[in-house]
Amino acid sequence: MSERPLTILFMPESAYGPTNNCIGIGDVLRRRGHRVVFAAEASWRGRLERLGFEEDLVDLAPPSTDPAEQDAGQFWKDFIRDTAPEFRKPTIEQLDTWVRPVWEELVNGARYCQPQLTQIIERTRPDVIVEDNVVGFPALVTAGVPFVRIVSCNPLEISDPQIPPAFSGYPAADPAGWQAFRDEYARVHRPLWAEFNEWVIEQGAPPLPDLEFIHKGAVNLYVYPELADYRRARPLAPSWHRLESSVRQTDEKFTLPQALAAGDGPLIYFSLGSLGCLAATPYRYIVSKGPLHEEIELAPNMAGAEFLPQTSVIPLCDLVITHGGNNTVTECLHYGKPMVVLPLFWDQYDNAQRMLELGLGIRLGTYEFGDNELRGALDRLLADTALHRRLAGAAVTIQEHDGLRKAAGLIEQAAG
Repeated sequence: MSERPLTILFMPESAYGPTNNCIGIGDVLRRRGHRVVFAAEASWRGRLERLGFEEDLVDLAPPSTDPAEQDAGQFWKDFIRDTAPEFRKPTIEQLDTWVRPVWEELVNGARYCQPQLTQIIERTRPDVIVEDNVVGFPALVTAGVPFVRIVSCNPLEISDPQIPPAFSGYPAADPAGWQAFRDEYARVHRPLWAEFNEWVIEQGAPPLPDLEFIHKGAVNLYVYPELADYRRARPLAPSWHRLESSVRQTDEKFTLPQALAAGDGPLIYFSLGSLGCLAATPYRYIVSKGPLHEEIELAPNMAGAEFLPQTSVIPLCDLVITHGGNNTVTECLHYGKPMVVLPLFWDQYDNAQRMLELGLGIRLGTYEFGDNELRGALDRLLADTALHRRLAGAAVTIQEHDGLRKAAGLIEQAAG
């Protein structure tokens, strides 16, 4: 623990996963007496102050006057909704039509907010800067203070020749197709990367690593338990530190609705779209309905809301159905819960494949599975007592490592 109060500036990606991860770590630092400032995207206004943080927010694009577009993370919700048809394609075909446009949006945001970030750093005078994102911001690495990078996506983002390429969803045991995917990724992204790298250098920052859109930090943290991590050809540098998990403790408590509490059968946490095929199963469901909550009608064996305190819900459940975002996957492993994973985009394919090949869950084709296939997956996972014992033991180990406080300590050390 640092002997003096520090000013720590967090800049998370606008999406819920990275922002919630920074909230969890930042809360530990705040309780240790440090000043924690969030340079989050402007749609998070008010949400972070309520948790005890300072807000000095940025716009990643010209501000919208539409109140509906000012909800937290709304930009990425809309982007994903509008590009959803791309998710039906094989991952290698998504590189040009979905992954590249995502990088373009991220790069444009970095360019747009560069003057704002420079001013925020001048105002806050941080002792250390922490970024949880996939794209770099030159102002963060030219501020003259230690820079800490957090990777809260699947660790394939940290490339190595012995592991599959990120975003592919390809098996770790079968390198067939790896090089073709890497070649296509380079073909599609090199012009954008070269242009961005040139701009980054013009801002006074060091060159970016080849085909990477973000710098490494003096300290680098990644969130993935050893149980699920990949075997690498090259050990990571000493500046890299694995967090077994990073589960925030800021979510409100959750009480199981009486109708479900009085029922029988396993309890499943469900955070996806169509519910029809689950209404006839002998299971109970807690449903996170998300932005389409007004269009979703729940069956008698279900209860839910637009938003749920996920880290308070998962411990109550026997199984989780998820798209495979890194935060949800690592939270499930933290609490020892098997998963059915239905990936849509980005690193969700990699997490889905990893859970499948390690026997920690079942991966289904999001647009191809039949009702019987999903019900069968639930039945098999719930009945697998050996898997439940294995996950329960892994959860004890993961929780003992206390990733939140390890991350906070490493950030304090970086500032020193």
